[in-house]
Amino acid sequence: MTITPFIKCSDIKESLTFYTTVLDFKVAQAPDPDPESFMSMYALLQRNEHHLHLSQHAGDGVFGNVIYIQVNDIHEKYTEFLNNGLKRQEKSGLTMELTEQTWGMKEFYVTDPDGNRIRFGQPIS
Repeated sequence: MTITPFIKCSDIKESLTFYTTVLDFKVAQAPDPDPESFMSMYALLQRNEHHLHLSQHAGDGVFGNVIYIQVNDIHEKYTEFLNNGLKRQEKSGLTMELTEQTWGMKEFYVTDPDGNRIRFGQPIS
C-alpha cells in the first residue's frame, strides 16, 4: 500500500518554493504554465520513493492538515532543513524545536505557507 497525501495550498508557486527549497522535495510534475489550464494549480513532488501532491483546486482538501513523517535520523533532517533556510516562527517555518516527547518519540514540527503542519518524528532509542 502506498499513501500519498494532497496538501491544500493557496499559492502553488509559494508552496513549491517552500517544499522544494526548505524540505528538499523534487518536482515530479510541475504546474502547467498556462494559467487557464486545470493543471496550472497542481504539482506532484517527490523525495526518494515518496510523493506529495500540492493542489490549489477547491475540492482538494482544506487548510490546516497535519502529516506525520517518521524518519530514521531526526537530527539529520532537523539540521538539513535549518541549513536549507527553515526559520523559526514565521508565516511558514519551525513551530516546535526538536523535542523528546513523553510518548517515546523525538519530534519537530514545521508549518507550510498555508498553515498545514508537517510533524517529523523518530522513536527514542
